[in-house]
Amino acid sequence: MTPHLNIPKTLLMGAIVTVSALSSQIASADQLADMKARGTMVCGTLTSTEPLGYQDPQTRQIVGFDVDMCKALAQHMGLKMEHKGLSIEQRVPELSTGRVDVVSAALGYTKERAQQISFSSAHYQVPIRVMVKKNSGLDSFAKLADKRISAVKSATTEIYARRGLTKSEIVTYQDGPSAFLALMQDKVDGFSTSETAGLRYLVESKGEATYIKDSLAWEPTALGVKKDEPALLAAVNKSLEDMEKAGEIDSIWNKWYGPTTRFAFAREKKLTPISTFAQ
Repeated sequence: MTPHLNIPKTLLMGAIVTVSALSSQIASADQLADMKARGTMVCGTLTSTEPLGYQDPQTRQIVGFDVDMCKALAQHMGLKMEHKGLSIEQRVPELSTGRVDVVSAALGYTKERAQQISFSSAHYQVPIRVMVKKNSGLDSFAKLADKRISAVKSATTEIYARRGLTKSEIVTYQDGPSAFLALMQDKVDGFSTSETAGLRYLVESKGEATYIKDSLAWEPTALGVKKDEPALLAAVNKSLEDMEKAGEIDSIWNKWYGPTTRFAFAREKKLTPISTFAQ
């Protein structure tokens, strides 16, 4: 028979308060403090989208604009960058579960996504366009009615295509190369893509593809952090501000998109508070 323990009520209540306080501390853990404690920032980028994040054929390393942004951000925050490759679909879940600290992966701002994760200031903005074959005769969105348009599954290019091309059939693929290949193989009639990501495909088409002149949207692109981590978000935004003032973001951009590259795409819009787009 188990002996009955007479535990003073005040001691029992004290124990409950202590456990409750510890639980509260764990629940409100500071991710920035954790990052500083371990000395690293885990940053997620794409791995198959040139020049944002892709495998260098010589070094076999993942390189690109987003990778360099991660490195510079980590340096400004006094941390070492730890890289993690992500697919389009993994970006929000990996942030939400804390498996990555920051996402720098063509992450377009939408109000829907802002309910799940937090966005830094937008460090660049790009138009969302539709690529077609030059000989197709498709030179306006009106002519895309009843046509098949490819897009990357769960990307903002899919969202904007569904919003702007309501009379078209949107066909999704796992990544940009597959969605582009579908266009080149005539499985679809158009390909919804950001202009920056699509520049690579225009080059690869060897003159066969072009953009319809209109744009589906003008998309702000930012870095992502986990929801309800104000200290981390503030530190990321402060670092981006410092990088902008020092010309670092322009320097990284020009390395991958500047006039001497095969993409030659200007960064017209500078760092902009994300609240500008949340109205």
